[in-house]
Amino acid sequence: MVDVLDIPVHSGELQQAVSEVLRACLTDSSQERNNIITATGAHGLVTAKSNVHFHQLLSNCYLNLPDGVPAVWVGRLKGAKQMQRCYGPDFFREVMVQSSDQPINHFFCGGKDGVAEALMSVCRERFGNPHCVGCFSPPFREMSDEELQSLGSTISTSGADIVWIGMSTPKQEFFASRLSNHVSVSFIITVGAAFDFHTGRLKQAPPPMQRMGLEWLFRLLVEPRRLYKRYFKIVPLFLLYGLSDVVTARIRGQNGKKTMETSYVGD
Repeated sequence: MVDVLDIPVHSGELQQAVSEVLRACLTDSSQERNNIITATGAHGLVTAKSNVHFHQLLSNCYLNLPDGVPAVWVGRLKGAKQMQRCYGPDFFREVMVQSSDQPINHFFCGGKDGVAEALMSVCRERFGNPHCVGCFSPPFREMSDEELQSLGSTISTSGADIVWIGMSTPKQEFFASRLSNHVSVSFIITVGAAFDFHTGRLKQAPPPMQRMGLEWLFRLLVEPRRLYKRYFKIVPLFLLYGLSDVVTARIRGQNGKKTMETSYVGD
């Protein structure tokens, strides 16, 4: 792991994280249940700086994947030279493809009405994964504990091993945290806009823009009314916090890395 803006973030490759999830689902029945994994970009990292509850939530997650290139830049400057972007939609696709012939069941929560159902079809037809056992489109309001308990019972009864959450940050992470109190699965994984990307409801930024860390600009151009306030705040704050993070680590003579505690160290 490497600390990025005081949040422990995965410092390896995407395939390492995919392999760990599949391994845990298949072989480690004694592991702690309801482990939360997030695909965390600049938005989440900046939000955690001002929201103590969100900071605590991310700090306690099983794994925070670096969803955006800027987080990878900070991690590498702090010594995590092998760190690669673990983009939420890519992580979702790889887990679905690589678990297609494994007894690992998937449940989907997120999106507007019909999106989760469409995603199930994509997983079956495009990714060749028949192990999709259910879906749910949450209301655009905070669910009550009774509603979450009912949803948790539905998910547990379905035999799901992984629950995928596709909402906006930080709503999806708080939703995952609350759901973890009412369900019994191996992993609850938040992947942001992956539902809309894979069902064709949103266009992804061209690969060159992604590599340059300009995906935020592409999304701003596509959805200016919805996103301009977010990015006009998030982008400069991340630059400020990221620079401060790197400079502070250099001054202290630290590389910011932490020893990984998960079982796939050195894989």
